[in-house]
Amino acid sequence: MDFDFHPPKKAVSSHRRSTPSIRIWLLLVLVTLLFVPLFLRHSVTSTEANMAAPEVPQPPPIPEIRKEIIKGTVAQGDTMTALLGEFFTAAEIHELNRQCKPIFPLTRLSAGQAYRLCLSDDVFERFEYDIDRNEQLIISRDAENFSIEKIPIPYTTKTVRVSGIIESSLFEAVTSTGESDVLAMNLADIFAWDIDFILDIRKGDSFQVLVEKRYREGQPAGYGRILAAEFTNQGASFQAILYQDGDHRPDYYDADGQSLRKAFLKAPLAFSRISSGFTTRRFHPITKTWKSHPAIDYAASTGTPIKSVGDGVIIKKGYTRANGNYIKIRHNSSYETIYLHMNGFAKKIANGKRVAQGQTIGYVGSTGLATGPHLCFRMKKNGAPVNPTRVKAPAVKPVSSANMADFKSKATTLIAQLTDQKTIKTASAKSAINNSSK
Repeated sequence: MDFDFHPPKKAVSSHRRSTPSIRIWLLLVLVTLLFVPLFLRHSVTSTEANMAAPEVPQPPPIPEIRKEIIKGTVAQGDTMTALLGEFFTAAEIHELNRQCKPIFPLTRLSAGQAYRLCLSDDVFERFEYDIDRNEQLIISRDAENFSIEKIPIPYTTKTVRVSGIIESSLFEAVTSTGESDVLAMNLADIFAWDIDFILDIRKGDSFQVLVEKRYREGQPAGYGRILAAEFTNQGASFQAILYQDGDHRPDYYDADGQSLRKAFLKAPLAFSRISSGFTTRRFHPITKTWKSHPAIDYAASTGTPIKSVGDGVIIKKGYTRANGNYIKIRHNSSYETIYLHMNGFAKKIANGKRVAQGQTIGYVGSTGLATGPHLCFRMKKNGAPVNPTRVKAPAVKPVSSANMADFKSKATTLIAQLTDQKTIKTASAKSAINNSSK
């Protein structure tokens, strides 16, 4: 028996239809395996990002503090109440005065001195007052307490060399360099014991000076110390070296350590001219009579400061019809000096008051019998008139032997800097020399 097995056609057809379904199913599985992890990763990442960056409220902006500095100068009659009364009560000003007294009494505020008022949002923070060229008073306040101190003014300095040749006067020679007349005054003060800058100056005289120039907040602020100087007068050279001998105050000495300071200055005025010299016979322009003139008359502008030529005690301050306002000073057991025709007296000048050499005692005027502003200067030795220009005053002590080697070492260095030919400033005033003072 023949068996011819032929599967049914329906079975064959069914098998052929199932093959694409398997493929589709496999494709779906593959896609699922590929994209589901990516989806899950993206979902987790988004969740983590949302969890890591919650919104944080921003703090309010810090308000900016407004700083203000008010600069000014003390006016005539100003008190601390006038300057700070807007910020403190009367009781607080009273307490401030009390606390300042042992450091710097506020009654000593001087017209013309600079001050700075520092504010924060219009509230007092700090008050700075320049006591002089070197020190300032600082007043600040925290909570309920004042802080008061006296400190050096913060300067920066630069040492420069200035030199010049005299054509007319030291004053003109210095100012022609662009430097201040203050430098001329300071230089004249140093050599005031050896050189009369009214009588002795000649055309061709020269000077050189090593000086500190001061700067404050980047701006020029005058001069500091003159470290060394040299002045050549009528062929003779005078040197000055600044040195502090032990505990003594800094002073000027020559290259050998001898002090430049002497018992008397050569003149009571720094810059002027002699209008009448010491003579036994002079025609008086007001009384129209011939009489002796045992004095030196210095013509100068009204208000020119008059200095005591030496340390001493005022034995007479007064006024007479002939002498006008005058002062008489006893210097030692032998010498007295008299200053006549003053316009007025300096502060705190009184009978019995001790004065220092170089201290201002009054001001040039024309009181009494005078035809114009001038100082009539007289000197007596043991009660008899002497010519002030011929008095040979003794010097004070030289550098001590203990410090002489140190002085010589420092003097050598300063003189080398002083004579360095790399001049920073030079001068030559071109006006004609006034020979009337010869």
